[in-house]
Amino acid sequence: MPTRVQYQRLFPLLFTVLLGSQFTFAQPREPLGLLPVEWPTDNPYSVAKAELGRLLFFDKRLSSDGNVSCGSCHRPELAFTDGLEFPKGVGGNRAGDRATPSLINRAYGRFQFWDGRTNTLEEQSAHPFENQREMGMSRDCVEDELRRIPGYAPLFAKAFGNPKISFDRVAQAIATFERTILSGNSRFDRYMAGDRSQLQANELRGLQLFFGKAQCSSCHSGPNFTSEEFTNLGIGVDRPPLDKGRSVVTGRQEDWGAFKVPTLREVSKTGPWMHDSRMKKLENAMNFYRQGGILNAGRDRRIVKLDFDDAERADLIEFLKTLDGEGWQQIVPPTKFPD
Repeated sequence: MPTRVQYQRLFPLLFTVLLGSQFTFAQPREPLGLLPVEWPTDNPYSVAKAELGRLLFFDKRLSSDGNVSCGSCHRPELAFTDGLEFPKGVGGNRAGDRATPSLINRAYGRFQFWDGRTNTLEEQSAHPFENQREMGMSRDCVEDELRRIPGYAPLFAKAFGNPKISFDRVAQAIATFERTILSGNSRFDRYMAGDRSQLQANELRGLQLFFGKAQCSSCHSGPNFTSEEFTNLGIGVDRPPLDKGRSVVTGRQEDWGAFKVPTLREVSKTGPWMHDSRMKKLENAMNFYRQGGILNAGRDRRIVKLDFDDAERADLIEFLKTLDGEGWQQIVPPTKFPD
């Protein structure tokens, strides 16, 4: 495996753009191409906590009808999305008005949800339980259910030092598990590390488009291929029902119609795309950007008409597929839960 020094020496300019400043590795070690995960001081990593989080993430008993878990909407085999236009919650009913975002590399996120309503994964992981359309529970109900299952107390003790079961600990454990859902060591990463055999001619043309004429990297930047910014593309404000996006959270007019820029890692597996799932094919998404999004008063200034043809579009899509990586495929739902 190429070292970080080899990576930087071979591609110094792009390395600086993608990977940023100096760092040291943390445990568990991240796949090639990713920065170290910064574990919160009040919720440090442990194997026991991550495993407890995995159990809680997939345990359907923590929903009001016993049929829904976090893993129902974030399915491992679909790169932790659900493949649906909109997620389904308790009762099999539609659980929201926005597509389920992937949990791939959310450890690096500064904001969670499409509108950035929470800053941490601990806050994010709490929301679905209390949303009556998603899991239909309350904090007290979650605690009561877990206390009725004797097998959970020893796992909380192993993860936290004592058997106390609390909703805050549930959120911390799930957030710890979610920070282990990583994707790196893609063909792109290996190419950047010096293995020139990893990318074919059409993929290299796509790479040049991505960082050049197509201007994708102006928003999809950094090692996770997202600036974590909020941008207005015109989606959500072009037809009813109106979705005001980030402005609902901040109250700022400049955030009207803006949504978080998602990672492009594993993008070939996370369709349909956009927060309202309107793009069923990557070709549709490329055409949308090529035409300059949808004109509206708040459209991001970087969204402009682009001059690239269908052959270049195909090359760009092939490059995006090289961002499919490794690090998350070994995560599977438990075959047995505490009882």
